[in-house]
Amino acid sequence: MDTQSTGEQNHLRAVASPPQPSSRADALRCALRPLSEIKPNLTCNYLIKGWLDRGAFSVVFGESNVGKSFFALDLALHIASRSKWYGHRVSGSSDDVPNPLPVIYIAGEGGRGIGNRIEAMRRERPKLIASSDTEFLLLPTSLDLCGPTDADALIQVCTNLANKPALIVIDTLARSMGNGDENTAKDMGRFIANCDRLRERLGCHVMVIHHCGKDASKGARGSSSLIAAVDTELRLTRVDGVVNVEQSKQRDMVANRTFSYRLRDVQLGVDTDGDPVTSAVIEQADPVVKQTKLSGASLIAMQALDDALAHHGERKSSDVFPASRKVVSVERWREYCDRHSLSNGERTSAKRTAFGRAEDKLRTSEMIRIVDNFVWRVIE
Repeated sequence: MDTQSTGEQNHLRAVASPPQPSSRADALRCALRPLSEIKPNLTCNYLIKGWLDRGAFSVVFGESNVGKSFFALDLALHIASRSKWYGHRVSGSSDDVPNPLPVIYIAGEGGRGIGNRIEAMRRERPKLIASSDTEFLLLPTSLDLCGPTDADALIQVCTNLANKPALIVIDTLARSMGNGDENTAKDMGRFIANCDRLRERLGCHVMVIHHCGKDASKGARGSSSLIAAVDTELRLTRVDGVVNVEQSKQRDMVANRTFSYRLRDVQLGVDTDGDPVTSAVIEQADPVVKQTKLSGASLIAMQALDDALAHHGERKSSDVFPASRKVVSVERWREYCDRHSLSNGERTSAKRTAFGRAEDKLRTSEMIRIVDNFVWRVIE
């Protein structure tokens, strides 16, 4: 008969089985790498070379009616068909036996608009449509990517497909926020977390179509946490009927590529009243640069900004600021405007009014950008 006391048994058991480190600690220990083991990654990891990487996060934004959805649809169909995009390599376009690149296009606004756009592409780009027929999937409904369920539901749907998507397009952010508020960092954080969940679980690129505010020079609308989170930011602006696509941010690439296009009408038929029904396709065009000649107060304010940048400019490490531009605080810029006698009046209110007008004109003419109370020149 075992006569050991309970205390003795527990002591022996503790000696025989020392405490085990947590699985999380083991995982972190295994993840540590010495400097000698860190090597460059030279593999091709692009969807569209120089524009979009696999598994990354991007935002396409611009003012209303600039053609964001037409642009995104054109990109998506070129990826699904593995066809070069206006001279830029698409993953698999040069392979003898290319791997499929399925695309899921979430049309949150639904309706007949997206169907008409696809029909216009079918008529004007029949080979592109034919080669992407089985790889392009349309989801004409809105999702709630601020909530706790829709991201996981979409992951489950995609996991059960023959091939997981290489690209998910969310058109638009506003239609995918549920009851969330795009202007609050908390709700935008939930949206970003769900987009990251899609990317990590499916290994896909997530592209979000978004609007800019009333002032396009301030960037995408809503919380700035979105721009900090994305790897690629594509900004669409229109000048004289030509839309210029600018890489305003590329996390792991030099952001210096541009693409320009026009929208060309395509007649699809007539409605029940006998009126024409049209949509459009994009056609590559020569870029058009908006010329802005500064004078008066705007010229003085820009000269003051140049001086402020020369003496106090710095490069910020945050993702919301351009790596190739120096920035300076708006307060410092205002100080230099006072030194340059931007206002003829001596009162503080007169100086503040003159500075506000000059700042607004330079922003709306897209000469400067301001984020988090720091300002920089758009063009050096």
